[in-house]
Amino acid sequence: MSYKGYQFYDDDQNFQKYLERRNWAENANDTIEKPIFLELLSDVKGHSILDLGCGTAAFGLDLLDLGAYSYTGVEGSANMVEESKKIMNRTNGKVVHTSMEDWNSPEASYQLIISRLAIHYLPEIDEVFSKVHRSLAHGGSFIFSVEHPVMTSSFGIARPEGMKQDWVVDNYFHSGIREQEWLGGKAIKYHRTIEDYFHALRKAGFAIESLRESKPRAEQFHNAETYERRMRIPLFLFFKGTKPVSTNKRL
Repeated sequence: MSYKGYQFYDDDQNFQKYLERRNWAENANDTIEKPIFLELLSDVKGHSILDLGCGTAAFGLDLLDLGAYSYTGVEGSANMVEESKKIMNRTNGKVVHTSMEDWNSPEASYQLIISRLAIHYLPEIDEVFSKVHRSLAHGGSFIFSVEHPVMTSSFGIARPEGMKQDWVVDNYFHSGIREQEWLGGKAIKYHRTIEDYFHALRKAGFAIESLRESKPRAEQFHNAETYERRMRIPLFLFFKGTKPVSTNKRL
């Protein structure tokens, strides 16, 4: 079997370090990525929601608390799925242990499909985006976040030890595999330009409703130094696409 990105988290040492990182009070996921994601979601009451690359599915509980009708997570990492069993205690919430590539997409079954910081682990996105489009009801939305291309294009470039102070962008227009030293391990991710994501969404039939970058807000931080550091470079990129009510693709 070829390597898939979720396998990074099935290394127990990587996984424990990931959980420790997420528990840090000012981790970037909770101070920057999650607030913007929630803004893009708007009202989820009554929605059937699919979450691709759901991790521990902790966000699923948030969505159910916000009034979602049902939540289904798709996750390839066995460690993540086991952790989700400790968290997902709702009868209308579940996690399916399979990869995004192998996920079997039912037609027109969800009002909302999301993916938080997982799509950059995929070597190809066209087929997954097409499956997402097929699985959405007309008028439904697809919202996802990825590591910003400024970040992924800087992976693999040698840097001094300690807190990173400079981000050297190189080979930006060469899409493809990047290796990142992270949490003491080597994560395999895939770099794409903003334009690459835009055209993949349009090709799959989505009308693009919103594009966001991860500009932080000072009120989300306790530490002014952390806030100023986050103002230096965009960590994340967000898209929101809608499946048009018409069956014709918007070109």
